[in-house]
Amino acid sequence: MVTGDPAPRDAEQRRRDVLERLEKDVDAWVSTVNPDGSPCLVPLSFVWHGDALLMCTKESRPTARNLRTGGRARVALGHTRDVVLIDARAEFVPSDRLPDAEGEAFAGKLSWDPRGREAWVFLRLRPERLLAWREENELADRELMRDGVWVVPG
Repeated sequence: MVTGDPAPRDAEQRRRDVLERLEKDVDAWVSTVNPDGSPCLVPLSFVWHGDALLMCTKESRPTARNLRTGGRARVALGHTRDVVLIDARAEFVPSDRLPDAEGEAFAGKLSWDPRGREAWVFLRLRPERLLAWREENELADRELMRDGVWVVPG
């Protein structure tokens, strides 16, 4: 632990901080695996809607292709002193079939509306595992979600 580190947050505070970050942050790093096993890491804008991250990319992009094959992604928010890592399962929604509430949330937050664009697909990433920590003193209790269920009270 680096001298001067703040006291560790309890799990409930970390959950509140994660939810705030999911509401306010705009971009995340999304990691997938190509069929040959090589990694693919890209930044994508997102909206937290309900219990999922909603992102959009062209269907032909490696991220979409990898998720069609593997169905899983790791998403990273924050920086090295305020990390949120999410292991998620992907669902695909054609750009012309996104429910209105999700489409309005996406367009409203990101000032961009790809609904109805033929080459685009929405990715709904449902968290299965979520880890959050700031410093070494929070590593022991960093798992806040397991099997898609929060392990700390809300």
